[in-house]
Order: sequence, then structure tokens, then C-alpha cells
Amino acid sequence: MLRRLHSLPGLFAALLVMLLAISGAVLSLNPALERLDSPVPAAGQLNVAELAGRVAQFYPNAEQIQRTPSGSVIVYYSQDGDTGIDRIDPASGKGIGAYAPSEFAGWVKDLHRSLLLDTTGRAIAGIGALAMLLLSLSGAAMLAKRLGGWRQLLRPLRGSFNQRWHAEAGRFALLGLLLSSLTALYLSAATFGLVSDGTQSEPDFPTAVAGGRAAPVTSLKALQAVDMNDLRELVYPNPQDPNDVFTLSTAQGDGFVDQASGALLSYQAHDARRRTYEFIYQLHTGEGLWWLGLILGASALCVPLMSISGAVIWWQRRQAKPRIAHNSPAQTADTVILVGSENNSTWGFARTLHSALVAAGQRVHSAPMNQLTRDYRNARQLLVLTATYGDGDAPASANQFLGLLNKASLDQNLKFAVLGFGDRQFPQFCQFARHTEAALLERGLTQLQELDCIDRQSAQEFARWGKTLGARLGVELNLLHTPRQPATRQLQLIERVEYGEQADALTCVLRFKASPAHTATERVLRRFGSSGLPRFEAGDLVGIVPPGSPLPRLYSLASSRRDGVLEICVRKHAQGLCSGYLHDLPVGGCIEGFIQHNPDFRPASGKAPVILIGAGTGIGPLAGFIRNNSERQPMHLYWGGRNPDSDFLYEPELNDYLADQRLTALQTAFSRVNNGSYVQERILGDALQMRRLIETGAQVLVCGSRDMAKSVMLALDVVLAPMNLSVVTLKSQGRYREDVY
Repeated sequence: MLRRLHSLPGLFAALLVMLLAISGAVLSLNPALERLDSPVPAAGQLNVAELAGRVAQFYPNAEQIQRTPSGSVIVYYSQDGDTGIDRIDPASGKGIGAYAPSEFAGWVKDLHRSLLLDTTGRAIAGIGALAMLLLSLSGAAMLAKRLGGWRQLLRPLRGSFNQRWHAEAGRFALLGLLLSSLTALYLSAATFGLVSDGTQSEPDFPTAVAGGRAAPVTSLKALQAVDMNDLRELVYPNPQDPNDVFTLSTAQGDGFVDQASGALLSYQAHDARRRTYEFIYQLHTGEGLWWLGLILGASALCVPLMSISGAVIWWQRRQAKPRIAHNSPAQTADTVILVGSENNSTWGFARTLHSALVAAGQRVHSAPMNQLTRDYRNARQLLVLTATYGDGDAPASANQFLGLLNKASLDQNLKFAVLGFGDRQFPQFCQFARHTEAALLERGLTQLQELDCIDRQSAQEFARWGKTLGARLGVELNLLHTPRQPATRQLQLIERVEYGEQADALTCVLRFKASPAHTATERVLRRFGSSGLPRFEAGDLVGIVPPGSPLPRLYSLASSRRDGVLEICVRKHAQGLCSGYLHDLPVGGCIEGFIQHNPDFRPASGKAPVILIGAGTGIGPLAGFIRNNSERQPMHLYWGGRNPDSDFLYEPELNDYLADQRLTALQTAFSRVNNGSYVQERILGDALQMRRLIETGAQVLVCGSRDMAKSVMLALDVVLAPMNLSVVTLKSQGRYREDVY
């Protein structure tokens, strides 16, 4: 519901909102530009009587003096039968130049206020302001839910390029857009008389006027009492009429001034409605608050970016909607697949599972979790694939599932399995999948296999889960899910460093460069010093598609593009298709690969310490972080291997990094020497130092196998317990990040 509330107004009102935002951004420059060109005396330095006296020296036939909200002072005068309008310097009363408002600025203002359509256009502009308010509020609510609550609103963002930029721009512009839309709605309501702006209360024209010869304007006490910065307008009396008066408009109220006695006549102070209207007008336009105008303009410029990226996100989500072939009715299916998805990405995995089960001869029914029904009369197994949204909440297509489950009368012989999808960087990783498993167990259903979780939509983990499921079902399931991948480019192996032969853990550090240039563009880039490699940082991932498999394998990068090479650390696994392919690749051989950015796994900038923890090939990105630590940020590495004589990965480099202080401290653990030790034991043994680092704001980065990461998490919880902290707390603070496999 929240997403519909956000996306529908955005789609229908996108052009209108962009038009209002762009025109508003242009207008927001006017107060700042006018203020730059307008000398403004300090408060109490100059009163209106003195200002009028100075103006009279240069404009003896002045008819009106105006002061704009941004500080410009304008005089209307007549001379030799002609009229003129000049900007003046209030310090001297001398003209600065003719006052000629920009026709373009006037056109933009009309466009912004009424779309050049008068009353009808003003109504449409008001509707646009309402759409902007709905988009701002619903967008903020969605972002808070996605990040785990309003207190987490400033946490780092995740998702696709468009999702991150859409949310980042929205987060930056939120307060400005809320202010602009709320004030615009008020002004629109005032335009159509729905609220009073207070301008109806005006002073009556005075009847008791002293009359007589006009006194010098500098001697008029009512004008002496008004600070120039409070002046709005001073209209001179008709010089031929001794009973005419000055008309005075100020920030506090309006009245008339006797030209002979200088008395203030028939004064009307602004009431609360008028003051409210003028304050809101000032907040909306920035007139008189030039700095606020620039902030609102910057916020408005984010609207086109959000509109375009939002439309792209909507289209991508629409394209990703499930299209399931051979989807049997719920009443006749052998297997039921229920899917919980927020952005439809989980449906791709469900479609792969559905097709594999159909190929194995089963009748399969796939549907959203919210379409749970009581009538699965022939089903023998229920498979639930679900993502988690925000802080452990249900995704959009599963937000009614638990309520429906309480009312459903499912066959107790129905066996189930739950597969969760999520991101381990979030504290509530796959939490809704856990809730679903618990609810199904509570209903008395039997588990086909225990809950498993897929991190960042790993196709490899999904294939592994499928093999286990197939064994339980008595069928062979090869779940080769191939989501849309970026275009690959050819990489050439230039160096291989081998470790681990004695420890039965053959591991290679492989360094690639771009293959020899073939196009004119690539040759030009090489000539100007480009490596020809795509943009990447240590900690990002390279996807490699081995021959004979459509499924890419992802490897963490141990280098950045500025190192001039693409570097990975690969252990050879028995029956490992891709690892065997890479280990057999000769120097000079080429592979096809693509970059998958992983911005959430890298050291935070600043001076806070960084604790790097890894085992085996997990040292790859950690070594890359240390290599690029040119600022000498404190970095402490804990790493585990098998045998220091055989598989001490990056040993020469680490010694160099210790020598030049890119690495502050190194703690190693080797499992195949003496009594053997593991990296989690090193952490427990160094608990005091770990606590000191955490107290100073240290960030923890963990890379390696899933089992190692679990052991490290348990050890750190023990270390942090005396501080009343836990790994979950560090995760919620963005200070604990994992890259596990």
C-alpha cells in the first residue's frame, strides 16, 4: 500500500512536479542574486525619514519608495513629463541604475505559479504541490522502513544504482521538499480563499488631516520612528493637495502620515493571519531569506533526478513481474511454491525452481504468499521463498501471509521448506523467513529441511540449496539461476603466485589486465595512461563465467583499478568447475568477466581504526584495503591459514605493509602446526586490545567462509559482552560488515 501511495502519484504527476521543481529552482536564485547586488544597512542605522531625505537630493519629484524583501530600494519618480524607476543606494540616495525586472524571471514566475494558465493553472499547480507532499511523506516512510526505522534514516544505502541514487537524492531533498510543498499548499489555499491571508484588514483613509504647508520629509516623526529595514513602501502625497497624506506600509502594519504634522494617522497593525501569510510566503520563496532560497532550490533540483530514476525503477520492477509457465491450479498441484518479494527479484529464483520441478515431472503451483489458500488438496510439499523488508518486516507480496496462515486449515501431512533471501549486512538478516518458519512449525507442519538463507541473491548458494532439496524429494534439481548480468569484457592473466601445495590447499593469487586493445577508443585510452580496466575498488566482486556453465562465480577483488591490475585469490576445490578453470589458465590466457560493485564492504574513511578479520582466501580484499591505505589509518589484521611454510598468503606484502605502517598489527593463526589454532581463538586471546579498538570507534570487516564468519561472530560477542555490546549492535551502527561465501 505504501509503495502504491508513492509510485502512483509519482507516475501520473511526474511531468507536472518536474516543471514546478525546475521553475522553482530557477526562481530560488533571484533572492540571492538580488541580495548580492543590494547594499543593506545595519538595523537602527537608517530610518525612513533619513532615507527619504537622501532620495530627495537626487529625485526631487519622487513619487514612491519601495524596499523589496531581499533589500533592494527602488524609487519611482517623474521628470520632464516622463516617469522612471531606479534602484538606489540607501546610504546616499543616489541612483545605481534603472530598475528593469527580468522578463524571463517574470515568465518563469508565471509558469511556476499558474503554468501560464491563470486561475486554472493555479489550481493545477496546487494539485502538483499536493502530489509532491504525498511523494515526500510516502518516500520518507518507505526509506525509514527499508533502513530499519526512523533513527536509521542516515545509514548507508544499498540496492541497484537507480535505487541508491533515487533514495540518496530523496534523503538529501526531503526537508526542503516538505517545506516547499506545505507552504505551496497554504499559498494555494489562500489564493482561492480557503484560508484568510489577512490582507482584507486595511486602515481607513483618515478624515482628520491637519493640512497646511508640507514639512520637510526628514522632520516627520512617524517616518523617523520606522527603521529602513522595516519599510515595505512609502507613497508620496500629491504635491498639489495640502490635505493628501503619505501612505506607509511596514513589516508591522500600514497607516497614513500627515505631511504637515508628521503624525501617524489611522494605523492598522498586521494581525496574526497577515503575519502568518507573510512568513509562509517568505519560507516558500526565500525572499528575505536568500540562504533558504538556495537550499530550497538545491532540493528542487533533485526532483528531476528522482522522477527519472523512479520511473526507471518502476519499469524495471514491472519487467521483473513474474511470468510463470506451466503453472498448475492450486487444487491439482503436487508442489506449491509461495513467494514473498518486495522488488520482484525473488520471483526469478522461484521461476527457476518451478521450471526444474516441472521438468522433474511434478505439477507445480506458484503464487505470492498473500495468495495462500486452504485448498491444496493434492499438494505434498510447500516451498516458501521469501525476502525480508526493512527491519525484519514482511515484503510487499507477503504482508498478509501470517494472518492468512492463522485462519487456514492446511493438511498436517503437508511438508514444508523455507528459503530466505537477504543481505548479511543488515542486523535482521532473513528475519521474516525465520518468522515464517516458526509460524509453519506452530501450525503443526513437518519440515522437509531446515531454513536456509541466501546472501545477496547468490546463484551458487541457491544451486547448493537445490541439490539438498532434490535429495529430499528424490529428484535431481540443478537450479542454474542466471539473473541478468552486465556485459563481460576480456581479461588477460599476466601473473600467478601459487601457495598451499604442502597443506593440501592449493591457492593462487591471479593478476589480470585488460586484454590487448582492439578498438580505436581503447588504443586512445591506453595512450593517455588508462589501464583499460573497468572501474572497481578492493572489496568489489568480479563475476567469471567458466566454460560449460551459464552460472557466474563471484570472487572478491584484492585490488583497485588504480593498482593497474585486477587481482583475485582463488583456492582450488575438488570438482570446482571455475576454480579448476582458473588454476589451469596459463599466463597470457584470457577469461570473460564483469564487475559487481560492493560499496558496503570497504573501510569507512576517517581516522577510526579498522579491524580486518579473515581466513584462507578471505585475505584477498583485506590485503587490498591495506595496500591502498595511503593515509595510514590504523588497520589491525587477524588472519587464519593452515601452514605458515606453505600457505601464508601475501606474506611478503604484509611484511612490507607493516614496515611502512600501512598495516598497524598482524595476528595470525595456523591450524596445521603445533596444536593448531584458529582466527577466532586469536580474537578471544586479544580481547583487551579488541575492546580498546571498539571503544575508539573501530569498524570490523570480515571476509571468508560462512562457517568462519559464524565462529568469529560468536567470539566477538564474547569479547563485547563486558561492554554491553554485541555484533548485532555494531551491525546496526554500520560498524560490522561481512563478505562471506
